Amino acid sequence: MNIPAMPTARFWLALGLGFFAGLADLLGGILLVRRSPSARALRFFMALGAGFMLAAALLEMLPEAFALNARWAAPLVLAGYCAMHLLEHTLVAHFHFGEETHHHELITAKSSYTVMFGLATHTFFDGVAIGSGFVVSTWLGWVLFLAIFLHKIPEGVTVASVMLAGGQGRRAAVNSAFFLGATTVLGVLAINLEPTWVRAGLPLSAGVTIYVAATDLVPEANREPGVRMALVFFAGVVLFFLLRMLGPG
Repeated sequence: MNIPAMPTARFWLALGLGFFAGLADLLGGILLVRRSPSARALRFFMALGAGFMLAAALLEMLPEAFALNARWAAPLVLAGYCAMHLLEHTLVAHFHFGEETHHHELITAKSSYTVMFGLATHTFFDGVAIGSGFVVSTWLGWVLFLAIFLHKIPEGVTVASVMLAGGQGRRAAVNSAFFLGATTVLGVLAINLEPTWVRAGLPLSAGVTIYVAATDLVPEANREPGVRMALVFFAGVVLFFLLRMLGPG
C-alpha cells in the first residue's frame, strides 16, 4: 500500500493534538504537586481509558496495520508488546500507574529517573500512535488521540509522584511530566515528517497500546473493590463503539 504525502492541514492537526495530549501529562504532574488526586478518580480514568484503548487497538489499529504491512504487522505488534514488557520488568521493574506510595521501599533518586525515561519510551509511542493515525486518516487520528488522551493525566501523576518519592523537588516532578509531554509531541513529529514509517510505527504502537491498556491500566483499576471499575472499563468500550457509529463508514 502506497503512503500518500500528508496534507498540510492534517499535519498541523496531528501536531496540535499531540501537543494537547502532552499538556495533559503536564496537568497530571501539576495536580499531583499541588493537591494529590484521589486514587478512585485516577482509577476511573485508567479504567475508562483501558476499555477505550483496547477497543481502538484491536478494532482500528490492528486492521489498519495489517492493511499497510501484511507481512510484518504481526511480528511488529508482538515486538511492541514484548519491548514494553521487557522495559517494565528490567529498567523500571517497580513501576506501576497511579501515585507511588511505597517511598521508603522502592524509590531512590536514581530509580526515579529510570522510571521517567522508561515512561518516556511509552509516551513516545503515544505520539507515534497519534501521528500514525493521522497518516492513515483524520478519523483514525482522532480516535487514537482520544485513546491516548484518556490516560495522560494519570500518566503525569505517576511520573511526578515517583520523582517526589525519589526525593526530588516539586519543580523536578513537574518538569518530569513536561518531559513526557514533549516526548509525545516528538513521537507525532517522527511519523508525520516521514509518513512512510507508519508501516512500522502503527503496528509497534498498537503492541505498546495493548500492553499499556491490558497490563498496566486494567490491573491498577482493578485495585478498586467491587464491580464499579469493571463497569467503567466496559463504558470505555461502549464509548468507542458510540464514536465509531458517528464516524465515517
